[in-house]
Amino acid sequence: MKSAVETLNPTRAKLTIEVEFAELKPSLDAAYQRIAKQVNIPGFRKGKVPPPVIDRQVGRGAVLDEAINDALPKLYVQALEDNDLQPLAQPDIDITRFEDNESLEFTAEVDVRPTIEVPAYDGLEIKVDDISVADDEVEEQVQNLRERFATLTDVDRAVQEGDVVTIDLVASRDGETVDGGEVNGYSYKVGSGELIEGVDDALVGLKAGEEKTFQSQLLGGDAAGEDVDVLVRVTAVKEQELPELDDEFAQTASEFDTVEELRADLRSRLESRARLEQATAARDAVLEKLLDSAEIPLPDAGVGSEIASRRQQIEQQLMYAGLTMEQYLDNEKQTQDEFDADLEKRVRDAMAAQFLLDEVVKKEQIGVDQAELSQHLFQRAQESGQNPDEFVKHMVEHNHIPEMVAEVVRSKALGLIVESASITDASGNPVELKNLRPDGSIGEPEDVSVSAPDAEASTGAE
Repeated sequence: MKSAVETLNPTRAKLTIEVEFAELKPSLDAAYQRIAKQVNIPGFRKGKVPPPVIDRQVGRGAVLDEAINDALPKLYVQALEDNDLQPLAQPDIDITRFEDNESLEFTAEVDVRPTIEVPAYDGLEIKVDDISVADDEVEEQVQNLRERFATLTDVDRAVQEGDVVTIDLVASRDGETVDGGEVNGYSYKVGSGELIEGVDDALVGLKAGEEKTFQSQLLGGDAAGEDVDVLVRVTAVKEQELPELDDEFAQTASEFDTVEELRADLRSRLESRARLEQATAARDAVLEKLLDSAEIPLPDAGVGSEIASRRQQIEQQLMYAGLTMEQYLDNEKQTQDEFDADLEKRVRDAMAAQFLLDEVVKKEQIGVDQAELSQHLFQRAQESGQNPDEFVKHMVEHNHIPEMVAEVVRSKALGLIVESASITDASGNPVELKNLRPDGSIGEPEDVSVSAPDAEASTGAE
């Protein structure tokens, strides 16, 4: 077999493949065997019909067609390997010449992984924001904890903001109750903003047994986004009584003896969360800077296909949430053109990041062991809310393990790049990432196996 490559553009190649007829003999023999098992010819047992008889009874052309259909995929894969090409999609194959007992020639046009020159990534200089936890953030956490231990007491007065009320809601349009627009016995904290617009204003001032009608728009269902009349009826009013913020509360709500120890722990947790956010910002900044310094051509067809796939996923998620695309764009204060441009940018950035990190993987000869793969699969199962054993079984049965391996090695490649960068905060202090634990704390080097947060969001593994 002979093959030649013509580069049509940086991401598309045309293979021309010539095959001597003798190389088709295994596929031709297999075609005769398959057809012999399918035909009934008097005087011959099924499966024992000789080729000349098949040629006369079935036709030589049918045999050749089956042989070529069998041989083409194998010849195409061999040509890819011979020319060191990595396809990104299915090829467009065209048989340009075929002469029985002589030769076969065909072409295959396909999108291929571009050749990328990886920019130097040692010592990239990156600045990120300082880690800052304000006192009011700590107090908000304290308040949330007090609300978890609050008691509710029935009161005989009008509803005030902060009360917990039991309500019935009925949404109607033109005097008819909207399908799915009726809720009874719903417990709601006034002022939380968790229900439809206008309900908080309608509730304040009502007493148990009183009701009020206001106009609003439902968040889901067939009438989502349309104006409806909503009747809200209060059946109970409860006042939330928060526990005293003292050492006794600290001992009840936590393992600490004093309020100050509790506050210190909450601040530490907020600092750990901020440290993880800082690490994510550093990782994203490093990758963005590296991508800005690299030329990475992308296949238009591949980009278009991925954009269409992601748009379909988004539309399905909105449908499950009872929202239309128009309602989503309105909520996000975004036009359709802005949404499309943002989606295309995210797809292009993700694809470019994959290509770039894959080159780093090859350059650094990064691999993955079973323990790393198992940990990654466990994390992905947790993120998707699935049983780990069932998740792994699904990945194996549907041949998704190579994708999981690719995610791990890309994450390790990005971690290596981040560790080699010079990262400082706005105050000029070095940012410690190498020994950052998943909980946001800084560990000793010998105790840490994970050096950076997961890189999936920036590598397109979404």
